[in-house]
Amino acid sequence: MSQKAASLSHSWIRQFRRWDKVAVATASLIVVCLLIGGASQRHALRLTAVELAALPLIGLGALRAWDLSAWTRHRFAMSILLAAASIPLVQLVPLPPAFWGALPGREGGILALEIAGLSPGWAPMSVAPDMTWRSFLAFAPAAAVFLGVLLTGSTAHQVYVRVIFLGLLLSFLLSLAQALAGDPAYLWPSTTRGTITGLFANRNHLATLCVVAMPLAAAVIGTASRRRPEKRTAFWTGVAVIAIAVVTIAATRSRAGVALLGPALVFSGLIIWAAAGRARPGPAALGLTGAAGAALALVAAVGLGPILDRFDASAPPEARFERWPTVAEAAQAYLPTGAGFGSFERVYRSVETLEELDATSFNRAHNEYLEIWLEGGWISVGVLIAFLIWFGRRSWAAWRAPPGTAADLARAASAGMLLMLVHSVAEYPFRTVALMAVFAVLAAVLELGARDAPEVGRRRARRIA
Repeated sequence: MSQKAASLSHSWIRQFRRWDKVAVATASLIVVCLLIGGASQRHALRLTAVELAALPLIGLGALRAWDLSAWTRHRFAMSILLAAASIPLVQLVPLPPAFWGALPGREGGILALEIAGLSPGWAPMSVAPDMTWRSFLAFAPAAAVFLGVLLTGSTAHQVYVRVIFLGLLLSFLLSLAQALAGDPAYLWPSTTRGTITGLFANRNHLATLCVVAMPLAAAVIGTASRRRPEKRTAFWTGVAVIAIAVVTIAATRSRAGVALLGPALVFSGLIIWAAAGRARPGPAALGLTGAAGAALALVAAVGLGPILDRFDASAPPEARFERWPTVAEAAQAYLPTGAGFGSFERVYRSVETLEELDATSFNRAHNEYLEIWLEGGWISVGVLIAFLIWFGRRSWAAWRAPPGTAADLARAASAGMLLMLVHSVAEYPFRTVALMAVFAVLAAVLELGARDAPEVGRRRARRIA
């Protein structure tokens, strides 16, 4: 081993030893989420393992947050997190018959009891309490990751980002195996055979990971370009991640992924431009252009035809779009409280029209906002609006911040979160534990980077003066 390599190795060892339990637990949980959290249902044992793995981090994070007064410093973000976690618990509180029987949408349950000759008893607000409890537990890994990332330093944040890159690389390699070997390479029994899905059960979710990784890779490229040549490895790592992401999106043939590829590349270019001090394009921009161009050329040469077939205008209309009006009507029937988180499939089956009946199971609304409205009612809509206000404020601060490692990552986090929020209009990425964990990483990075950016800018201005 060369002296330089040995020095680098010893540096990483010393850095790892300085990490505390929260950082180690956070990185470990992100790995677990990516490896076995790629499906949203019918794999209860694996998902339970992820939820159990989140419990130690929740305990460590809560104690650390109390010691560091993080509850006060990040009160807006923490309040949104607690409100989102509390809604399913409130929906599980038993209510007297006079109360829950008067809630909208419960007429069918009362009628069923009357037909059976039974008297209504105490019952929770949710019409599917078992699924509501599972929804609350499924939220635990994301909450734990958010706390863990929020309470660790910028060095750890860079490691978390590289864990996401590692997840993308593993998905890419697994996708190659799926294309070559077929069934033995699929992790999830319910995966649609013949499509590229990587670590996920759904190709659209793999595409989501790809478009999120691209802005993060651009932040790594931008930061490395200011510190060359010592950051040459980081620079080329970012370039490779973008190229792999483009090729993987094409391999999935996900229409949402292809549609979001352009915005992801634009955001990546803007992140590099901001990291360079909003100056003229330099080596970083050339690296991004080269990686994206080479990947797109490969895609055009090998797989353009199958991708275009996915956008065939003569194909039958998407069932999800035709069923959204039925979902909206069902949501209105349960307002203002909602039917209970996790209850979508049961509620939809009770209102599904004869024209919509077929051999498939419409188990998700394929629109996160409609599904949140149906399951959580106006309270969940209020929490969502509060989140969007937080997101807008933090994103504005991040994009106005001067160049810096934390600011670069914060801008990338805001772009990745926006791409996921847009994808949620026609998909359900937040019903997958792995993508929820990735989103939690981005949210915590944005919260810290955006809050610290004004103070960093003032310190630099005082040094210049």
